[in-house]
Amino acid sequence: QLWKDIPIMEPDENRKVVLVTGAAGFIGSHTALALLERGDAVVVVDEVNDYYDVRIKEGNLELLRQKAVQMAAKDKKKKTKPGDLLTIYQADINDQELMHKIFQTHKPQWVCHLAARAGVRPSIQDPLLYVRANVQGTTSMLEYSRIYKVVNIVVASSSSVYGESESTFFSEAEHVDEPVSPYAQTKRSGELISYTYHKLYDMKITNLRFFTVYGPRGRPDMAPYKFISRVTTGAQIEQYGDGTTSRDYTYIDDIVDGVVRAIDRPYPYQIFNLGKGSGTKLGEFISLVEKYTGKKANIKLMPEQPGDVPFTNADVSKAARLLGYSSRVPFEQGIQRTVAWFKEAYGENGERFSEVAAVAG
Repeated sequence: QLWKDIPIMEPDENRKVVLVTGAAGFIGSHTALALLERGDAVVVVDEVNDYYDVRIKEGNLELLRQKAVQMAAKDKKKKTKPGDLLTIYQADINDQELMHKIFQTHKPQWVCHLAARAGVRPSIQDPLLYVRANVQGTTSMLEYSRIYKVVNIVVASSSSVYGESESTFFSEAEHVDEPVSPYAQTKRSGELISYTYHKLYDMKITNLRFFTVYGPRGRPDMAPYKFISRVTTGAQIEQYGDGTTSRDYTYIDDIVDGVVRAIDRPYPYQIFNLGKGSGTKLGEFISLVEKYTGKKANIKLMPEQPGDVPFTNADVSKAARLLGYSSRVPFEQGIQRTVAWFKEAYGENGERFSEVAAVAG
């Protein structure tokens, strides 16, 4: 009912040139693949930092190159080259000189800004790094988009902005100005500066609050990847708290569907939750990993961590109404798919997996 007076925007179905920041990463690479698959041209900007093993990110970029070759080959007139569909820049989005050249060269009219420093706990150790990457980085992307008159910019936010909300379902209508980590604060800052740019310059900007995304090629520092890799290899897993903490784990395909829907619909200014719409307790999550790896978890109980929230649960009714979004992959099926990917990538017992290599530091 909160959103019933907002006119529903029909998608722009024309072929696009989309600039995707952070496309060497987990969500970014999956999003860029989806855009290439449907025939868009993609300009990638990613600094390829060493927050986790750069070989994973380089592997993601190689998948994008392969997809561009595949899509170019579909042109029966043989006029399309892979370079017409995909350009990759290893660059810092705060490098103004280079970013101006990229916008001038490629003239993207659609921007999907997914680049960010991720992670609650590391942000407590180095908050200034997060401010530069996430607050300055987002402001830089908004400024380029203003100068070059971008049609629509989609900005990644996070469910972390809800902090210690006690709501059964987290709604975009909630007051969210009490973040409990520097990471969450930087994501909320991105939402606020987005609104400022919309208000001052009439820009079309959508912020997306992602709820714990998991799936193939996921981030090695995230709990789903850690648990699957460690249970598969027989390594010990650390369980923070008593197992009753709950997360709205959302499969990557559902998130990408929501991101692409937001790109295609240039709402004046909106914030959307993208999640599954239901929470899963940590204990249940570990049980499913055991079921599909066929192995028993070696669990070390740990105290709850500062900055972590007790549960997340997305109200996705707004995205359902205005984007046509709905989560389609049940959690158990998502875990089954992710375990199958991990074993294919690293061996039945994870023998080709090195956690030391995967996670820097």
